[in-house]
Amino acid sequence: MIRNDILAEDEHYHILGRGNQKQVLYKNQSDYIRFMFLLLYFQSPESFPQIGRHVSFFKKKQDYKVSEEKKKLILSNRFVELVNFCIMPNHYHLTIYNKTDKGVSKYMQKVLNAYAKYFNTKYKQVGHVFQGPYKAVHIGDDTQLQYLSTYIHKNPKEIKGVDYKKYNWSSYQDYVSENRWGSLLKHEIITESFDSKDDYKSFVKDSLAKEDLI
Repeated sequence: MIRNDILAEDEHYHILGRGNQKQVLYKNQSDYIRFMFLLLYFQSPESFPQIGRHVSFFKKKQDYKVSEEKKKLILSNRFVELVNFCIMPNHYHLTIYNKTDKGVSKYMQKVLNAYAKYFNTKYKQVGHVFQGPYKAVHIGDDTQLQYLSTYIHKNPKEIKGVDYKKYNWSSYQDYVSENRWGSLLKHEIITESFDSKDDYKSFVKDSLAKEDLI
């Protein structure tokens, strides 16, 4: 389901949602890779009729092999900017900058509808894949944005035995090492507040994100 309310332009939002009845949304590596592709490349009206090909290439080369021309089209016409993300087994967290009228709504409709259709077809299911509309929490200032990023990037600690610093399905490594996605992941609003990547690492490590900040 998609939210019907309109979120303000030029504002940041914490977007979160989970599987219907808390079901597992991502059952194997291909599912995680596909959802990550949707998050990154569905920020504009551009379409991708052969997503499976990009997923297969990523599994082999850790690269989606999308042309630079296609990336430029996305960047020139996007509804939103993806700031950070974490994909967990039965839920997801995103920070999104809403660039245009109904930008978040358009983006989430594209992402969730595409993934739900894929999931139901692959696993021979019917009905809702996600539990109700996604939740959108307005982020009011830079401090809240920074603490939200720590909450999102440390979310994998919920999984027993998982080190959030090595988790494959979040943007943490793009903040503290090389950004794999270039301008498709607009982390500068957060990282530019720190003198170095090591400073951001320390901030995440030492932060205890409060519920009223996220």
